[in-house]
Amino acid sequence: MSITIKQLAEICNARIEGGDPNAILESAADISSAGAAQVTQLTNPRYRQYLKDCAASACFIAETIAREDSPPTLALLICEDPELSFIKALDALYPERHYAPLIAPQAVVADNLKLGKNTYIGPFAVLGDQVEVGDDTRILAGVCVGNQVKIGKNCRIHPYAVIYDNVIIGDDVIIHAGAVIGADGFGYKFRNHQHIKVPQVGHVVIGDQCEIGANTCIDRGALGATTIGRGSKIDNLVQIGHNNKIGRHVIICGQVGVSGSCQIEDYAILAGSAGIADHVTIGQGAVIMARAGVATNVAAGTHIFGSPAKEKRLAFKEQAALSKLPALLKKVKELEDKIQLIENK
Repeated sequence: MSITIKQLAEICNARIEGGDPNAILESAADISSAGAAQVTQLTNPRYRQYLKDCAASACFIAETIAREDSPPTLALLICEDPELSFIKALDALYPERHYAPLIAPQAVVADNLKLGKNTYIGPFAVLGDQVEVGDDTRILAGVCVGNQVKIGKNCRIHPYAVIYDNVIIGDDVIIHAGAVIGADGFGYKFRNHQHIKVPQVGHVVIGDQCEIGANTCIDRGALGATTIGRGSKIDNLVQIGHNNKIGRHVIICGQVGVSGSCQIEDYAILAGSAGIADHVTIGQGAVIMARAGVATNVAAGTHIFGSPAKEKRLAFKEQAALSKLPALLKKVKELEDKIQLIENK
């Protein structure tokens, strides 16, 4: 979508300095590669080196960043929060695809389906018995929705996601392609030399404004619910085991695995490939760093690293000490040789 710099400044509540306010913007790019008809951002003084030769038509920048050497052809969009303004600019330049209200003829839906206003059901989607879908929700091609599922307003379910029976999804939720919500939890008892499956009869509840990444799996509770709190964002290829309680505004990055019956409190961050053992509590605002292996409770606000995971500063010291180990062993060997020589004399 094309928009003038002046129009974009009004949308983003920014002040224009320099450049041509009537110039047309067609896309966005990073400051090191942006060209004509593009808008960019400068949010960190470390990247000020790119401002002097920036070929973009417009750039979001904070009042506090020096800009005296910017090109005269560059329209500076001065604002309080350049990152947030840039997000608004992306929304304006790349509007979300509009889906007219429709149940595609190739879709398979039960007779007792309850649809809100302006809903879209794409080709080859399957919706089971007693499914409720809120206003303005889009269920795209090939999505499979089980029985007695409730989906809120303004949700977007991308192709080939699978939502098992009895799942409850709030408003403004995004579920990406291939995600599986509500599959059986991994529960077995070993008896008579075999693994006996424990029936998983619970369900999943996803709060408002959550986003679930592609090919992520969220297992249903064994008896109660696996819950994802309001505003939490889960990346691609994440495994959330049964009976987990994920708080509000939690960030879970790609390839994280969370075993069953864990409590992840509000605003916690689980970085890529972290692994959480079962029945662990991660405190509010705690940060689990990449590839950490967590087997015990983590206090609120703590940053931990390593496997087994430890407080970040201690783990870094241990890593630094390990790097010195070869030299230390060599020194010990030299001292042993000297002692042996003295003893021989």
